Amino acid sequence: MKNLDLPKWTIALPLISAVAYFFTGVDSGVVVKVILAALLVGSVLASVHHAEVIAHKVGEPFGTIILALAITTIEVGLIVSLMLAGGENTRELARDTVFAAVMIILTAIVGICLLRGGIKFKEQLYKLQGVNAALITLASILVLTLILPNYTLSAKIGEYTVSQLIFVSLVSLVLYGGFIFMQTVRHRDYFLPKNSSSEDDHMEAPTKLTAIASLVLLLISLFAVVVLAKLLSKDIEVMVIDLGAPQSVVGVIIAAIVLLPEGMAAYRAAKSDRLQTSLNLALGSALASIGLTIPAVAAVSIIFEMPITLGIDMSSTVLLLLSMITIMFSLATGKTNVQQGVVLLVIFASYLFYTVVP
Repeated sequence: MKNLDLPKWTIALPLISAVAYFFTGVDSGVVVKVILAALLVGSVLASVHHAEVIAHKVGEPFGTIILALAITTIEVGLIVSLMLAGGENTRELARDTVFAAVMIILTAIVGICLLRGGIKFKEQLYKLQGVNAALITLASILVLTLILPNYTLSAKIGEYTVSQLIFVSLVSLVLYGGFIFMQTVRHRDYFLPKNSSSEDDHMEAPTKLTAIASLVLLLISLFAVVVLAKLLSKDIEVMVIDLGAPQSVVGVIIAAIVLLPEGMAAYRAAKSDRLQTSLNLALGSALASIGLTIPAVAAVSIIFEMPITLGIDMSSTVLLLLSMITIMFSLATGKTNVQQGVVLLVIFASYLFYTVVP
């Protein structure tokens, strides 16, 4: 422990949170639920710290990929476990959660990062090649998984047949796998910082022991975030119903909780004038979220013969296309400014409003 260059709270909170989950249940009292919510927030903060330690040790873009894959893996586990527990009533859960994750990333996380960076630095730089590759891959997967199901003829509107699910799952994996190969092997330089004035670039890298400890604690932190979110999901669902909001709001809340560690890491990177890292985190997470979640959910649907609805409705389609068009234009010059962040955040506010008030 003495050799670990980590704040004590980042070690203690994830462990306490994970242990607390096994000693509490859905019938716990209000005070216990409040404590669990506080531990959830603490685990989020701890996961952000550990992710930054790992990223500093392994360098770009591997650090951001590790965080994106870790969060997406846990997100998939959460969705699948809720699907198996809820059965027929959760046929739209995967769609709502994935769509919410993409909208949160593209409009809220990227919007906040561009706004904060624009306020502090006026303009921030990034490499067009990497961003363009991420956006065209993301656009393809989004249309094939969330929009096309509404226009096929072999199954009900919004659904795929078994063969179509298998095909779209393979396509999603091929597209995501190709992007990861490009990001880590073929064109790794596209994802390295173009310009940075951050003091983090000059900090001494953590030791191997510290990095390994952070990796283990990151996984524990993310596990704690998801299991506590799942434990509190019933209370969230009751709260949503009591407020008279649509069931899809539950997917928004789940996605927001799961993406909070990555969102905070992306914000801190933009705040430190590391926009390339921030965009790597955000766009990489969006790709992992949909590119890996859909195949996993499709496999569960086929194996357990559980029908799932993937196609989003018309208003959601309009908002998704608006978000994609806006972010493509915003990230088309190699420089960002405040107005781009403002527009993206307005679209996110519109998404939230029309989700609550369809």
